Amino acid sequence: MWDREYAVGLQHLKPFNYLPAESEQMRLVCDRISRVYSDSVEETVKNLLQSLGKLNRPYMTAVEKKLLNVLESEYRER
Repeated sequence: MWDREYAVGLQHLKPFNYLPAESEQMRLVCDRISRVYSDSVEETVKNLLQSLGKLNRPYMTAVEKKLLNVLESEYRER
């Protein structure tokens, strides 16, 4: 889970069958989201970050990348 730590039994996990490179890409995306997400961000930002964290594909579209870049630059300054 990208925003918290949870203990989950293996029988409850759904495999995505990503290739190693795709798994690494997902980890990088989750790391970026985690650096921005906090209780102090606006509700709209939280919802957007949560939506990005729930993507069922190992990449972001160009628009999703731009949105995350804007959020990173905005909240890096704070």
